[in-house]
Amino acid sequence: MAAANKKDNLKRKSRDSQSASSNSGNIRNHTAQSRTLPLQMDDDVPDFPRGGGSALSRQERDEVCAEVDAEFNAETTVLSKKKRKKVAKNSSKATEEDFGSLFSNGITGKLPRFANKITVKNISPGMKLWGVIAEVNERDLVVSLPGGLRGLVRATEAVDAAAINNIILDGGEAGFLSSIFHVGQFLSCVVLQIDEDKKETGKRKVWLSARLSLLHKGFTLDAVQEGMVLAAYVRSIEDHGYILHFGLPSFTGFIPKKSQEDSEKVNAGQLLQGVVRTVDRARKVVHLCCDVDVVSKCVTKDLKGISLDLLVPGMMVNARVQATLENGIMLSFLTYFTGTVDIFHLQRMFPTSDWKKEFDKIKKVNARILFIDPSTRAVGLTMNPHLLLNKAPPLTVKTGDICDQCKILRVDKGVGLLLQVPSEPVLTPAYVTISDVADEEVHKLEKKFKEGSYVRARILGYRHLEGLAMGVLKPSAFEGSVFTHSDVKPGMVVKAKVIAVRSAGAIVQFPGGVKALCPLRHMSEFDISKPRKKFKVGAELVFRVLGCKSKRITVTHKKTLVKSKLNILASYTDATEGLVTHGWITKIEKHGCFVRFYNGVQGFAPRSELGLEPGCDSSSRYHVGEVVKCRVTSSVPASRRINLSFIISPTRASGDDMIKLGSLVSGVVEHVTPRAILLHVNVTGNMKGTIYTEHLADHQGHAALLKSLLKPGYQFSKLLVLDIEGNNLVLTAKYSLINAAEQLPSELSQIHTRSVIHGYVCNLIETGCFVRFLGRLTGFSPRKKAIDDQKVDISEGFYVGQSVRSNILDVNSEGGRITVSLKQSCCSSTDASFLQSYFLSEEKIAELQFPDSRISELSWVENFCIGCVVEGKIHEVKDIGVVISFENYSDVFGFITRYQLGGKTAEIGTTVQAAVIDIAKAERLVDLSLKPELVKRSGEEISRTPASKKKRKREGCNDLKEHLTVNAIVEIVKEEYLVLSLPEYNYAIGYAATSDYNTQKLPRRQFSGGESVVATVISLPSSTTIGRSLLLLDSLSQVMETSSSKRMKKKSGYDVGSIVQGEITDIKPLELRLKFGIGFHGRIHITEVSDNNDVENPFSNYKLGQTLTAQIVARSTQPKRSRKGHQWELSIKPSLLSGSGVMQDGLLTEEFNFSVGQHISGYIYKVDNEWVWLVISRHVNAQLYILDSSSESSELEQFQSRFKMGGVVSGNIMSMNRKKRLLRLVLQPFSTPTVALNAPDTSADASDEKGVSHIHVGDFVGGRIWKILPGVSGLLVQIGPHFYGKVHFTDITDSWVPEPLSGYREGQFVKCKVLEISKSVKGTIHADLSLRSSLDGMHSQNSGKPSSTVDSLACHVEKIEDLHPNMVVQGYVKNVSTKGCFILLSRNIDAKIMLANLSDEFVKDPEKEFPIGKLVTGKVLSVEPLSKRVEVTLKTSKGSSTAKSDLNDLSNLHVGDVISGRIKRVESFGLFITIDNTNMTGLCHVSELPHDHVDSFGDKYRVGDRVTAKILKVDKERHRIALGLKTSYLSEEMNSEFPSTERSRKAFDGNGLVENTAIVSQLEDDMPGTPDSGVQYVIEDGSALVHANSRASVPPLEVTLDEVDDTDMDVPDSSHKDFDDVHALDERSHRRAKRRAREEREQEIWAAEQRLLEGDIPRTTDEFEKLVRSSPNSSFLWIKYMSFMLSLADVEGARSVAERALQTINIRFEAEKLNIWVAYLNLENEYGNPREEAVMRIFQRALQYSDPLKVHLELLGVYERTEQHQLADELLEKMVKKFKHSSEVWLRQIRWTLKQNKDGIENVINRALLSLPRHEQINFLSQVAILGFKCGSPDRGRSIFEKILREYPKRRDLWSVYLDQEIRLGDVDIIRALFERATSLSLPAKKMKFLFKKYLSYEKSVGDEERVQYVIQKAKEYVEAANT
Repeated sequence: MAAANKKDNLKRKSRDSQSASSNSGNIRNHTAQSRTLPLQMDDDVPDFPRGGGSALSRQERDEVCAEVDAEFNAETTVLSKKKRKKVAKNSSKATEEDFGSLFSNGITGKLPRFANKITVKNISPGMKLWGVIAEVNERDLVVSLPGGLRGLVRATEAVDAAAINNIILDGGEAGFLSSIFHVGQFLSCVVLQIDEDKKETGKRKVWLSARLSLLHKGFTLDAVQEGMVLAAYVRSIEDHGYILHFGLPSFTGFIPKKSQEDSEKVNAGQLLQGVVRTVDRARKVVHLCCDVDVVSKCVTKDLKGISLDLLVPGMMVNARVQATLENGIMLSFLTYFTGTVDIFHLQRMFPTSDWKKEFDKIKKVNARILFIDPSTRAVGLTMNPHLLLNKAPPLTVKTGDICDQCKILRVDKGVGLLLQVPSEPVLTPAYVTISDVADEEVHKLEKKFKEGSYVRARILGYRHLEGLAMGVLKPSAFEGSVFTHSDVKPGMVVKAKVIAVRSAGAIVQFPGGVKALCPLRHMSEFDISKPRKKFKVGAELVFRVLGCKSKRITVTHKKTLVKSKLNILASYTDATEGLVTHGWITKIEKHGCFVRFYNGVQGFAPRSELGLEPGCDSSSRYHVGEVVKCRVTSSVPASRRINLSFIISPTRASGDDMIKLGSLVSGVVEHVTPRAILLHVNVTGNMKGTIYTEHLADHQGHAALLKSLLKPGYQFSKLLVLDIEGNNLVLTAKYSLINAAEQLPSELSQIHTRSVIHGYVCNLIETGCFVRFLGRLTGFSPRKKAIDDQKVDISEGFYVGQSVRSNILDVNSEGGRITVSLKQSCCSSTDASFLQSYFLSEEKIAELQFPDSRISELSWVENFCIGCVVEGKIHEVKDIGVVISFENYSDVFGFITRYQLGGKTAEIGTTVQAAVIDIAKAERLVDLSLKPELVKRSGEEISRTPASKKKRKREGCNDLKEHLTVNAIVEIVKEEYLVLSLPEYNYAIGYAATSDYNTQKLPRRQFSGGESVVATVISLPSSTTIGRSLLLLDSLSQVMETSSSKRMKKKSGYDVGSIVQGEITDIKPLELRLKFGIGFHGRIHITEVSDNNDVENPFSNYKLGQTLTAQIVARSTQPKRSRKGHQWELSIKPSLLSGSGVMQDGLLTEEFNFSVGQHISGYIYKVDNEWVWLVISRHVNAQLYILDSSSESSELEQFQSRFKMGGVVSGNIMSMNRKKRLLRLVLQPFSTPTVALNAPDTSADASDEKGVSHIHVGDFVGGRIWKILPGVSGLLVQIGPHFYGKVHFTDITDSWVPEPLSGYREGQFVKCKVLEISKSVKGTIHADLSLRSSLDGMHSQNSGKPSSTVDSLACHVEKIEDLHPNMVVQGYVKNVSTKGCFILLSRNIDAKIMLANLSDEFVKDPEKEFPIGKLVTGKVLSVEPLSKRVEVTLKTSKGSSTAKSDLNDLSNLHVGDVISGRIKRVESFGLFITIDNTNMTGLCHVSELPHDHVDSFGDKYRVGDRVTAKILKVDKERHRIALGLKTSYLSEEMNSEFPSTERSRKAFDGNGLVENTAIVSQLEDDMPGTPDSGVQYVIEDGSALVHANSRASVPPLEVTLDEVDDTDMDVPDSSHKDFDDVHALDERSHRRAKRRAREEREQEIWAAEQRLLEGDIPRTTDEFEKLVRSSPNSSFLWIKYMSFMLSLADVEGARSVAERALQTINIRFEAEKLNIWVAYLNLENEYGNPREEAVMRIFQRALQYSDPLKVHLELLGVYERTEQHQLADELLEKMVKKFKHSSEVWLRQIRWTLKQNKDGIENVINRALLSLPRHEQINFLSQVAILGFKCGSPDRGRSIFEKILREYPKRRDLWSVYLDQEIRLGDVDIIRALFERATSLSLPAKKMKFLFKKYLSYEKSVGDEERVQYVIQKAKEYVEAANT
């Protein structure tokens, strides 16, 4: 036996060594022992024996082994025989158990068949598991474990005791888990115990521990090595770092804070993972690094002597594939250990059936430890890519989701299916077990399901650790409405199966698997003693959900509740008064019963509402658990209180005298209680009534005051019955409800959508407001529909009992719910009932204050009627006004506000006469006014008789009419209303409310005395208005029109076309209301009275009660569901009633059959500040703009008074909007003059965008000054809604006045004459206007007779032909420089005045003496009609009147004379020199300059230099002079006299420097180098103008005043031949010469600008100011100016320059203005703060003045240049919507998308093709293809070209572009193949020639001679084939 024992021990050691080295997962199962010792960690298991000796010799050892083997084999043989049958019988069962078992066939030492797998059956205490936290609760953690298991970690087991103490000290015990753990966190834990689930059989609860003291048991400091990953708790937080706790007392850890800077906040007790950096063994401290990336990539090193205890779940190891198993692989790691990876933890998330091919032996992989079973030494690993990165797999699906296209990836025989679920953003693997694939049993999965097929699946659950969803394919899983707890709603009726019956109730299961509890009391209507007899396991019954809280669902099987059709009560907010529902009694008390409803809602029914007989006990009538039907009487949701009543229908009075809801009764006050007034109602039956305090008046303040004054015995004459409660009537005294009694609904059927109904607020909750009408009929207004301003809380906007107007939005007949809107924008009052109610309440309060002495105490009011003048004495002077006392009434006082003093001083004791404007009877206070206009109005009333006083009092109101819109002035601002005066109606006094029914509590607009308002007269003075005129402010009345609120009856017996007899019930401004038949109502629209809408005031002949014959023409537009009470549209047109009118389709629809220019008439229904609104027919409206109503300014000022409500207006249609059914009219008829801008389009949809098609040149139109432009820019006048014209500075007044703008202001109406209408190339329309009244008789001045007097300037000079020398003119200074100034003669003519001609005296400062806008008078010196150049002098001395013929007389100049002069201009071909004392200029050709200055004469000679020259030639016929500056010319004449020169000096002595701008210099076409080359002047020839346009397009730079007007006209010709030979040139050479001259001129201008920029750049603001004044329309100069300001760091200065440029540049120069806008955008983009807002502000402004498309493109360019990608994307998205017909925009979108490498190009192209016109699509596609080639997507470009060429194969241009793009890429094979295709086409010879030439050119450049010959030969073959 000793030997046997020794051998047994030896074998056990050998077996242990095998387990440690080969298969740690296949060891004998010690299940019983492990379960009894759950926390035993196999400390007794010996390590692998590493060498050492033995006590036995080798021979002894062999003997013992042989003996033991023999005994063992004998025992095995006997046992195998006995159990062979049993093994064979259970072989299949063993196989099933082996799948996923931890033990398998490990006892044999062979490779396991299956990979280790954790299941409910084999999990045991002591196991170490790796999981992820799925839920963090207050008391525990829910951890998702391997294999889909779930474990629970109690709070006490989550951290060690030391850490818990610190946490409790820091933040308390409650809820500390959420501060240190979070969902998705990985957690290593140990299994503590497994409990059987008491609630569900077959399920086990797994209790875990995360305490590190258990995980790290066996750890010592010696075992800790650098690079190892350890978990630790934060024990404490110090200043320099965190002290860690590993669960062991032997050592601690530390993390410096600098390594946690970038991580989230660390709390005490938090679990961290870190990599061991260093180990301080002396201090026993381990230093960790917690960098997430480092931890996730750290691999455990192969340490010597490592044992199983040191392995921790979550540890990453290097492993090697050892074997492939049926459901996984086996790995070896850390030298001594093996583990298995099941198929769900492989590297691929979707392993297919051939997954084994990926794993070869000895393949190296990374893996993490998933679980460790110390009892069997089994280890599970995972290779999941998410888990390897230490990240939880993403959750992309939810439990309950239904996925249709799930692909089967793998079929596991007898196990299940692996699916690929389509989810976003990544696909999700799902597994369906064999039990969930079908409702019936499936034996062979591989036959029913094939790999690659698609199935429909529903997500059953989710394994958070594996990232694997569990699915179900059963058809029954898709049928149930409940699949998860979130699908359960209170009140749902569901079917469920009973799965267990217990003493507390039954457990039932829904078809989706969700379980619920049916409590014992709810298993039946009555108490049952034996529930198992009623409920049998497996039975399917119908239940109703009572509630769902924390995933605990309760249901009921009570028949009454299950089959109830009443609305359920599931929340306290649903408890509306009057709601009838079912509930069950939970408790019975003496004073009442407690009733429970759904979702835990509870209410109380007092004893009085239980319906008990007198003396009856409630417990004898009802029992606990009984289902009762109850009615909600009141509720307070905030307090969670509901009052109930078991009396569903309260008893009411019966018989014929029964009071109905909405009836009007009277009553006498019997008793006043704190909350209500009790009355005796004067009706049969001795009924009582109750008026709650809030129902005494519409105004909250009045209601409280009335209640305090009411005494028993007071009689109410009119009360409205709101509700009937038994013998008690609920009444209201609100005027709004009494006045609308007939319209108030009491039943749901009487309510129609879009109607506005009066009501009152009965309850307020957070989500909205309840509005009640009659009885219990209640509507609900959600918060968003209650107040326009969503920021205002509902309790701040309304109070319970408030009178409101409600707009019916929706009526739900089935649910009995009414949705209303209380927004003021759609419920505002259309009458003055709100204010009328206020004054009536005031009157009632005054009467109640003096009940006994009513006549005597209130008699003083008769002498203080509104509007009369009373006399009083100033009693007291206060800061806010003056108190007046009256001699005859000591207790009545008057008050005058400071505004009403009218500028008068007030002294105490002074007697004054003041006008009464308001009276407060209750306060015995009179508001007075001393304003003259108010006192004067009633000044004569003092001496009149009472009758005459009354007549006088109404005098101011005689002209007032109801519904008249008037302008009023605020005189006094009261708390609730305004006192107004109407200046247009003799300062009549009116009153207007400042709030409305729905805005009583909302903030009101603040008014002040003297403010002007617009109001509508609603009621004239009468007894019902207490003698006051009531008005409605427009700010309250401009609301959405609503349908009539009257109840309508169901239609029967009438149809469209029927003739009816109706009685007029109401006459409104735009319609007649009729009733006919029995309860039928209709209306006659104002356009249905006459045939042509030309009858003024068509309702004037009709009276209330009159009977009319009308024809039904249409049904009302109300929805079909409100058929009861439907309205009819009627007509009394004579043509229809006589039968001559034709009714098409029953007139159900009205055609929009109008045309532009058609003359129509309509009736006015609204007049605002800008438009007159007309109604043309029932569904068509029109509008007339204010400026189209007249051309006279006086009539425009009286615009609103000229057009009255209901008046007739006739006009012509200018434009139409079919969608809105709206027309725009103009009064004047359309004409077709020759100068019309565009003729009116007669098509049905014609529309004029600017609205100017009716405006023509010569028309007189009405205008409004929109802006007074600065300087002499004139006025900008509005002449249409969106059209503006400009009035030139000289066209403002008829006479020349110093300040023509002084009499004008912005907003002033003016009469204008249209002088010119022009349309630019871009489509922009410009209009020039004039305000001069004399233009009607304007005629041209006589140009034949010079005018020398100022009197002749009565008419302005409009044509340059009317000017002549010596003519006296006047003008305004336009701009000034140091060399002179320009003046405005008219809108088309400017004149130049040189500095020498500004005055006879010396002018020191021209800018000061001649400011811009100054009126000057001068004489014309010269006129050039062709170039429109005029020169004027302001000199008055005789010397300035020298005859023009003398100044330009060439006979005074002779060849050979030496003259002196100044250089006027330097050109590349010579110098222009102005001869002194003359107006003549000569040319010194470059060949006549001194030889040493020929090459650089531009640097030698400057403009303004004085020179001496010799006259070489004088051509008198062509007025040209040739000069020479050579030294030889001047040296010959040095010692001689010059008589001719002397004569010229004498002839022109004293004339100064005068330039004749009528002479245009032109260089002839002479040959270069001719010695007699020169310049001659032509006076009348205009050929020099041909080059003016080329110069105008170049932005001028620094140019002197002399050059501004002459540079453009001096155009050099291309040759210098003799003058006599010029006419010999033929026409072609002349054109070539002109072309060459133009090109040379452009080059010269460019060179001049570059020279100025490089050599003479302005360096001061003054220099720039001179430049911009000389060239105000040059954007080039303005932008340079802005750059200069930025160089000085003056950003505001640059902005100022930009603003000036925009104001200065003429409106016609669109391109120049656009350049400034672009520069401005760049400026704000660089320096704006905030940048985006600044750029958008400038962008919006630019859109108003420039082409919107160009502005958008320029802004896009700014964003692209500055790489603002997001803004560019947003702008492009807007552009493609706004300019979808522009191919340029789409191309920019595509180019931007390609540059950003974004997807979606095809979508953009498809959108563009849908938007672009057909004729632009080919060009667009070709451009897109080119972009594809250029932006790196040649394949896209090729596909597009191929697509186009398939449709248009003969487009040579497309082939050419295609070839060019391919040639640019350089792929020779592709290029040649494309050429071969192109040259093989059957195209015309001309196109084929082009292609062959291109082909040949390409081969010559890249090919060889052979290829060249090939192309030539192919071309020859084509020619031969074409000829044959």
